[in-house]
Amino acid sequence: MNPVKSLKARKHELGESAFQLEVLNDRLTLGKHLPLFREKLAPIDLFPLKPTEIDIFQVNVGKMCNQVCKHCHVDAGPDRKEIMTQETMQLCLDVLKKHTFRTIDLTGGAPEMNPHFRWFIEQIRAIDNDINIIVRCNLTIILANKKYHDLPEFFKQHRIEVASSLPFYTATRTDSQRGDGVFEDSIKALQMLNAVGYGQEGTGLTLNLVYNPAGAFLPSGQAGMEKEFKRALKAKYGIEFNNLFCITNIPISRFLDYLLVSGNYSEYMEKLVNSFNPTAAANVMCRTTLSIGWDGYLYDCDFNQMLDLKVAGKAKHLRDFDMEELTQRSIIINQHCYGCTAGAGSSCGGEVAK
Repeated sequence: MNPVKSLKARKHELGESAFQLEVLNDRLTLGKHLPLFREKLAPIDLFPLKPTEIDIFQVNVGKMCNQVCKHCHVDAGPDRKEIMTQETMQLCLDVLKKHTFRTIDLTGGAPEMNPHFRWFIEQIRAIDNDINIIVRCNLTIILANKKYHDLPEFFKQHRIEVASSLPFYTATRTDSQRGDGVFEDSIKALQMLNAVGYGQEGTGLTLNLVYNPAGAFLPSGQAGMEKEFKRALKAKYGIEFNNLFCITNIPISRFLDYLLVSGNYSEYMEKLVNSFNPTAAANVMCRTTLSIGWDGYLYDCDFNQMLDLKVAGKAKHLRDFDMEELTQRSIIINQHCYGCTAGAGSSCGGEVAK
C-alpha cells in the first residue's frame, strides 16, 4: 500500500536531508565497509569530479504532486507546499537570456501544478523558439482535474518533449509502486498524447517513457526493455512512444526508507558499489547539468538537491549566477552517487555507458 503522506508531513526522520546523509555514511547501519565514492573516482582520474560543459538547465518548479509514489526521491505529494514563485522563475529567465543551453528540463513534483507553469514555458519559448524543453509529466496529472485536460494540446503548441514515468506495462506492478488506479489513468493520458501526435512518426513530437525497478535491484538492459514495452503497449492499448529510459533507484528519501524497512539496504548498496562502471562515471549527468531548486538555489543534480547539497563556490543561487565559476567548480559527491555509476549507469535520460 502506498503512503498517503510524504515523509516530511509524517515528520519521519528520513524527511530530513541531514539524517539521510548520516545513514548513507554510517557503516554501522550498513553493517560492512564499503569504499567512499571518491575512492572509486580517484584511480580513474575523475576526482575531483568536474563539469565537461553545462548544456542542460534543469528546473524543479516545486515538490507538490498529485501522487505519493513509494520510490520518489523528491518525497513529493499533495501535502508539499514548496512551489517556485514567478519571481524565481524570472531569475531563471534572466539566466536564459544571458547564457546558451541545449535543453531546459522542467521537473517537480508534478510541474504542471505550479500556477505559473504555462507562463514559464511561454516565456522560455519567447527567449528561444528552438531550444529543447522537456517536461517530466507523471501522466495522471492530465486526468486529475479538468484544468489539466488540455495539457497534450499545450505541449504540442509549444513543441514540448514529454518524459513520462511508467513503472511497467501492467496495472499490478505500476499501481503497487505509484498507487491504485495510476496505471489506468496513465494509459488514458498516453492515448491522449498519441491522439495529438506524440510518439507518432514524422510529427516531431517526442514522447519518452521512464522506467525504474520496483524493488532493490538494478534495471535490465534499456534496449531490451524498450522493445518489450513497445510491443506490449502497442498490442494491448495501441500506444506508441519514442524511447524508454531505464533509471536506477537512488538510495535516498522514500526509496532509502523502503530499503531500510525491507532489510535490503546493505545488499543494495553493496550491489551498487560492486557494479561501479568507470565509463558510466565519466558520463554522469552532473557533468553537463545544472539543477535549480524551487527556491532558486543551485545544485549539481536533482538528487543532490533533495539532499540539500548545494554547489561548491560562491554562486549558490540564481541571483549570483556565474557561468565561469560554475563550469570550473568541483561537483559535490557522496555515497548515493553510486546509483548513477552502477552497471550501464543512470541519468534523467537513461543509460550513460553506451
